[in-house]
Amino acid sequence: MVTFKALKCVAPNYLFPDRIGGSCVFGNEEFWPSRSNVLYNRDMRHHFHHHDLLRLFAEIARHPSFSDAAAALNMTKGAISYQIKTLESDLGMVLFRRTTHGVTLTEEGLKLLVACQSRYEEIEAGILELKGRTSRSLTVGVSTYFAARWLSPRLMTFMQRHPDVQLRIQPMIQFSNHEMQDVDLAIRWGKGDWSEGKVTPFMPLPPYPVGNASVVRIVAELGMDVAISQLTFLRDRDNGNAWSEWLISAHLPQHVRQDVLIVLDPNVRVQAVIDGQGIALMDDLVSADLEAQRLFRLSDIELPDYGYFLVQPHNTVATEAVAAFSEWLTNQS
Repeated sequence: MVTFKALKCVAPNYLFPDRIGGSCVFGNEEFWPSRSNVLYNRDMRHHFHHHDLLRLFAEIARHPSFSDAAAALNMTKGAISYQIKTLESDLGMVLFRRTTHGVTLTEEGLKLLVACQSRYEEIEAGILELKGRTSRSLTVGVSTYFAARWLSPRLMTFMQRHPDVQLRIQPMIQFSNHEMQDVDLAIRWGKGDWSEGKVTPFMPLPPYPVGNASVVRIVAELGMDVAISQLTFLRDRDNGNAWSEWLISAHLPQHVRQDVLIVLDPNVRVQAVIDGQGIALMDDLVSADLEAQRLFRLSDIELPDYGYFLVQPHNTVATEAVAAFSEWLTNQS
């Protein structure tokens, strides 16, 4: 015997002024429900209709502004804004907070992004399985500096251990959102404070200031306190904080400097120091240049929080090849 604890009827409201739709059965009795005794199930009447916009939202969230997202997705900024407003209206929540520099995700937006990414990863993995494909191809993004000075001499051991993995090394400089779209895994130098993917500490390698022989003589004559104000800083990007952090650690004054040279490529930056263009913060991967006295360490003070990190972009699936390469890297450090 089935016991009915509640009755919910949803029927057209235009059939009868007081009776709504057909008869309903409750136990052994049949009756015509009126407006007063119908319980509308709101959950059944309000379905989410914009699943396509969720995928677009996940892509837009990878960019710092709607303008950048529009350029990457080949859409107009107005179209991006309209689609997000439509999604926010349907969900009944604000996903992005507009700022003077672009957009940032709200707390609700972050939660939705995590939910979307995990589901899409499952879908992509399922599609690979349905196609009968093995996930043994791997694209790794890395700077030419790290590739030449650390990775390349060791790669053959990975290839011998995993001959079934089709490995592609993708040179990267800025590790921008656009660059990160094309890789399964990236090896990136810094403090690990990035939001583009899952960040895993890999190899601590603190930076310290280096210069050529001429700089060493200037430091010896004037002392670091005076010499540092006369030397050109070579930075990896215009918004980099490494030099500012090092000056604080060294208890040296923060100068508003005009003589700053931005050199994105670390290999080019090393050569610029050798050529006397300025001083730079480098790590122990320049040990061969130090031993050959092409470069000279200028201070014992380091930035201990810096090093190399593995970054798996949010839009990628954690395949067996990614896991194998990550494990191999960890064992090599």
